[in-house]
Amino acid sequence: MKLSDYAKQQGVRYETAWRWFRDGKIQGRRVGAHTILIDEPARSASPVKAATVVYTRVSSAENKANLDSQAERLVAYCAARGYQVSKVVKEIGSGVNDNRPKFLALLADPNVGRIVIEHKDRGTRFGFRYIETLLTAYGREIEVVNQAENGTEDLLTDLTSIIYSFCARLYGQRRAKRKTERIVQELEAQDATG
Repeated sequence: MKLSDYAKQQGVRYETAWRWFRDGKIQGRRVGAHTILIDEPARSASPVKAATVVYTRVSSAENKANLDSQAERLVAYCAARGYQVSKVVKEIGSGVNDNRPKFLALLADPNVGRIVIEHKDRGTRFGFRYIETLLTAYGREIEVVNQAENGTEDLLTDLTSIIYSFCARLYGQRRAKRKTERIVQELEAQDATG
C-alpha cells in the first residue's frame, strides 16, 4: 500500500505517516526516489488512539429537542464508564434511511474506536448486526446503552417506518403520514378482531 493511501486510511496527514515511516513506527520500503510502500496492514499499525464518539439521532425536526437530552444521557453514561468522549454527533433523519452523512462518516472514520448510541434503532432500523460485526472485525465497536426490546411494539414501529418510507417515496411527505396512519389503524383493527 502506498504511503499516501495509508495516511488516508488512518485519517492522518501524509507528513505524519511519513514521519512514522522515518521513525520506524511503521514498516515499509522505498521504491524509486519518491514512492514508499507500507508492508504491514494499516489497521493494526496505527499509533493513533481510538476515539469514543456519542451519536444521537431523531427522525424529524419535530423531535429536535430530544437530541440534546439524548446527548446528555449518553455523555453521562460515558463518564460513568470512564470513556473520554471526543465528539458528540447529532443528526436528524429516519432510521430507515441508509444515507445519513454524519453516521456514515463515523462508520468510515478509522480513528473512531467506539460509537455509543442509546438504542439500536438510533444507528439503524434494520441490519444492526451487520454494522456491529463489521466494526468488530476492524477492532472497533458500537455500544448500545439501552438493550431493552419491546417485542411486538418494536415490530409495529419497524413496520410503520417501512410503510412510511415507501409511502413518502410514492406519494410525497404530506400524504405519506396520512396513508401510514390509515394502514396502521387497519392492521390494528384486524388484529383486534381476529
